[in-house]
Amino acid sequence: MGTTRRSLHGVAELVLAGPQYRESGTIRLRIVPGGFATVGAPELRVNVTELVAGDRAVPLNGSTCRELATAAGTEAEAADVYADGSGVGPDDTLGVDAEAAAHILESFGRGQEALVRFMPDATPVLWPEHFDLGISVDEVNYGVSAGDTYLGEPYAYAGPWKARQGAFWNTPFGAAHPMRLLADDRALLDFFEEARERAAQDPVERS
Repeated sequence: MGTTRRSLHGVAELVLAGPQYRESGTIRLRIVPGGFATVGAPELRVNVTELVAGDRAVPLNGSTCRELATAAGTEAEAADVYADGSGVGPDDTLGVDAEAAAHILESFGRGQEALVRFMPDATPVLWPEHFDLGISVDEVNYGVSAGDTYLGEPYAYAGPWKARQGAFWNTPFGAAHPMRLLADDRALLDFFEEARERAAQDPVERS
């Protein structure tokens, strides 16, 4: 899972977001059926284990970000607007397992549907620096992460900009639950709705 997550993260950064920032001035990505895509030029998307550019599909596994970008008619680079990232270099060989990729991207797809139902007026964004899908409402971040050093699997999260006190808040950044424990879409939506209620009611943590 970790290798696949890191590889997909690297592609999001170097092949989609970086070239898009150079051409269109934004690093925002979006979730599409089966994967994720740019929101502007160049028009690129990841479909589970392939990079799709026009009518061309290039396997991610065993490729490098430089090779993928070249095949798509662009140049691999990260946008120089954030400090964090995947750590993947343009010439690092990617390792993408189909089953692990499908699980990560299914989690993003579930997150997209739940966030749209939760806040119809907000537009979920897949951010390339942390490789997580999220929205911000009333100074609380809600979303789904592909996994990270905190938890090495996809998880749903809620992160108030000001930390709250209470049993619901089970992480240093707020609250998180593995996607595998949120068995259906109703459970995921319930998590976001409970987080909103708890953020409104629970006292702010004193520093």
